[in-house]
Amino acid sequence: MFFLRMARRPFFARMVFALALSGAGSASMAAGSYEFVAAPATDLNRVYRVDRSTGEMGACQYGLQEGTIGVTICYPAGEGGGAQAPGDYSILASRHDRESGVFRLNLRTGEMSNCYVLDEKVVCTPPAR
Repeated sequence: MFFLRMARRPFFARMVFALALSGAGSASMAAGSYEFVAAPATDLNRVYRVDRSTGEMGACQYGLQEGTIGVTICYPAGEGGGAQAPGDYSILASRHDRESGVFRLNLRTGEMSNCYVLDEKVVCTPPAR
């Protein structure tokens, strides 16, 4: 009887249930924790993310594409934006309304880098204190 009720549910609900039974969903949740912050520029719809333990950066934004409702454009880590020494990383947007980058902070060492999108990658300056 239970499986008959599940068959009537939307596809997404059935997939979530199947992942929960298989345990596959729990592996991805434990893979890493991230922090997200919007770029401070008031005319830019970009959101940055940092892996809190490795400092690896990424960013995504909304883009228009003819014939669709739009697309999510994501930028992988580039020079200086990849994994750093293990730490406790965070990101912070300045209050400068025309700034498109964010600061990556290592809360253990006090080092900071400025990170921004350049040539379709998230690049960061060398860490400094």
